[in-house]
Amino acid sequence: MAITWRVPLLVLLGIVPVLLRPEGSTVWAWVGLVLLLVVVDVVLAPPRSALHVVRRPVGRVRQHEPGRTTLEVTSTRAVTGIVRDAWQPSAGATGNRHRLHVSPGGRADLATDLRPVRRGDLQADRVTVRTLGPLRLAGRQGAVEVPGTLRVLPAFPSIKHLPSRLARLRELDGRAAVRVRGQGTEFDSLREYVSGDDVRSVDWRASARSRSVVVRTWQPERDRRVVLVLDTGRTSAGRVDDAPRLDAAMDAALLLAALAARAGDRVSFVAGDLDVRSRLQGTHRRDVVEDLQNAMAGLQPVLAETNWRRLVGAVDSLGRRRALVVLLTALEPSAVQSGLLPLVGPLTSRHRVLIASVRDPEIDRLARGRADTRATYDAAAAEQAAAQRDGTARLLSALGVEVIDADADVLPVRLADHYLALKARGLL
Repeated sequence: MAITWRVPLLVLLGIVPVLLRPEGSTVWAWVGLVLLLVVVDVVLAPPRSALHVVRRPVGRVRQHEPGRTTLEVTSTRAVTGIVRDAWQPSAGATGNRHRLHVSPGGRADLATDLRPVRRGDLQADRVTVRTLGPLRLAGRQGAVEVPGTLRVLPAFPSIKHLPSRLARLRELDGRAAVRVRGQGTEFDSLREYVSGDDVRSVDWRASARSRSVVVRTWQPERDRRVVLVLDTGRTSAGRVDDAPRLDAAMDAALLLAALAARAGDRVSFVAGDLDVRSRLQGTHRRDVVEDLQNAMAGLQPVLAETNWRRLVGAVDSLGRRRALVVLLTALEPSAVQSGLLPLVGPLTSRHRVLIASVRDPEIDRLARGRADTRATYDAAAAEQAAAQRDGTARLLSALGVEVIDADADVLPVRLADHYLALKARGLL
């Protein structure tokens, strides 16, 4: 049972008869009348079974972007009441209390706005239904299970940089006015020899049929492999500018995957920590971003050291063909040197390896502080941490690993530009 605001108001109105006849019996008579009206209203209120509640498919939405869920309510009787559609707090449900007015055999659509702040599959809680009696004093209340799942995909703020990078890619591919030919392995065309051409490019058979020396031109090979390896271990849980480092790494991976797929390369994906949590076999479909977001949706940081041996093994299981392997992990000296460093040599012998790390700008801010003694000590610690990171980066570079260490909002662009530079130089 549930009462409305009308019941306290009706009780207060009892002041009038009490003033007219100030006796105890008047008070009890008025209270008894109010209770009788409430009981009658509850009895006459439609039962919850008179309503049939169904949820439309919720679908998917990106993190921090608006979504909507809709309940379809049908009734065999005239019903007036309130419906509350409850969700997990991280779903960001607003406006989820709905006034209900349904005629016999009618239907009402009740929409609740969602703005999720967490990735993964978010579940709807129970739907609470309150039906009121004809006097609107009280009614019946109950809950009904109406399952609903909202799949929240990773945010992709760097998508705004995709058009400009695709324009540069079209130039490299020769689909724009400027055509750039690299020292690739795919034959492009024949032309006359000019001074400075590599003599190894001379096509002697074609030259024999021509009055001049003819050379072959090449373009960077398409259908290359790009393997994205996402570290979901302990270091990925660190917050950078109030957001997990893992979220920034996902954003960078999505931009690179979208660009590589448009370039005709095959994109594979591996994510894990103690074990492999998600895997996506190589694909060059244009909707690879959608597949990748689905593979990332349920990933959360695990507070344990990453087992790089298993992740490298997962990379090898995707194929032995040479690939660009992008390791999205933190450039933390202790974690890199104890887990990843012993495996770098064998990995670089088979693939081109690149580490993309989210840099914490708080280190740079602390290093600039000199306001007082405490700030000076903090600055010294920050400079020491930065020096250790730089030393780790130099060590990796000496082993043949390319390193990109940038802030969260800069890393996706830096990674995409590095990929385009490799394409332009015919190295990928």
